[in-house]
Amino acid sequence: MSTTPRTPPPSSSGSLPGNPPGESDLAADLAAHQLRALQTLVSEVLGSNDFYGPRLRAAGIDGPPRDVGEVTGRLGTTWKDELVADQRSHPPYGTNLTYPLERYVRLHQTSGTSGSPLRWLDTADSWRWMLSTWQRVFGACGIGPGDRVFFPFSFGPFLGFWTAFEAAWQMGVMALPGGGMSSKARLRVMLDNRATAVVCTPTYALRLAEEAASEGIDLSGSGVGRVIVAGEPGGSLPAVVEAISEAWGGARVLDHHGMTEVGPVSFPNPRVPHLLHVNERAYLPEVLDLETGGAVGPGGTGELVLTTLGRLGSPLIRYRTGDLVRVSERSAEELGYADLALEGGILARTDDMVVVRGVNLYPSAVDRVIRGFRGVAEYRVELLTDRSMAEVSIEVEPSVDVVDPAGLAARVSEALRTAFQLRVPVEPVARGTLPRFELKAKRWVRRGR
Repeated sequence: MSTTPRTPPPSSSGSLPGNPPGESDLAADLAAHQLRALQTLVSEVLGSNDFYGPRLRAAGIDGPPRDVGEVTGRLGTTWKDELVADQRSHPPYGTNLTYPLERYVRLHQTSGTSGSPLRWLDTADSWRWMLSTWQRVFGACGIGPGDRVFFPFSFGPFLGFWTAFEAAWQMGVMALPGGGMSSKARLRVMLDNRATAVVCTPTYALRLAEEAASEGIDLSGSGVGRVIVAGEPGGSLPAVVEAISEAWGGARVLDHHGMTEVGPVSFPNPRVPHLLHVNERAYLPEVLDLETGGAVGPGGTGELVLTTLGRLGSPLIRYRTGDLVRVSERSAEELGYADLALEGGILARTDDMVVVRGVNLYPSAVDRVIRGFRGVAEYRVELLTDRSMAEVSIEVEPSVDVVDPAGLAARVSEALRTAFQLRVPVEPVARGTLPRFELKAKRWVRRGR
């Protein structure tokens, strides 16, 4: 089980979507599974992984651990900067490789939105493990044979939805690719093939809906009943979820999150909106207090730390994801899952926080306020740094039905002042001025002087 304390699970799991066949949600069964997987992981990396082998031995771990605490209590956490430095010192892939290079068959890399990109290799076995984690996501979303899932993203080196695409067709789901197309062309492919679900970022779900409106397409008749979003925190923000659902004719919006270097991590709860579960069959999660480094209990907020239990070829052990999360206080009996539950999904990125006139400002918190205004088609935040001082200003692009753009900007500014006790200048810009995004939106522009 996760090393983060929480309410014990019920004695039986029932049969909610997303639970693998025959899986028991008994705490003992899950803990035993995690220990076995951790023992295999440690055994594999000790002898041949030049990144983790020396670290484990230095921590006094020279064989399979007898319990999870031997690793979480002795081994320090892994930071992304360490991985970046390792790849710079040992280009192009670094030393976090458990097997000879000939065993690796897939290459992906991080988007680099929060620092230098990482190249990440996978063996065939590690890739199959990641596909199984996405299959659990689809199961929780009610996706199965007979569905047609549309993937409107560019198939580049960023992991994106590669694993989702391959997991879908392996499940007997029709996977519809939408790479290399304009938004208008993607809508046509989606409609012509009668897609029942779409997988994309929250931003692009709204962009497709905007394009549909400009083309006079009523998405309520599209046949799309589920929009599965990932890549940004918005998928668990009520205002964003409501905006996407309304734009897609009442489609159900389901969240998920993952990282290139970690893999597909979480799945939505079919019973409870705005809540994500960490797939504990695949990951050993911890939630650590940002100041003390101690484990956070139910109701507490901290950084999500993950150990990849099945990605043996390029593992991460106690990896600091930079994701700020809040541990749910709900019981496993209420939720139907024993897997670690995160209220509100991913709340923010710890490395995205900026301090403006003494106020801690997270991009996701700003997004939460602005997305409460249906009249905002898109926005951009300019962060101006002058030596040690930082200021922000915002541009908002109104949707086509807004008759008073200046009034909209004034209302957004007032809402931001109320939320953060901070005056933020907000100016309207002409329609079509601001960029649109397929994957992770880059709305924050940093400038210095």
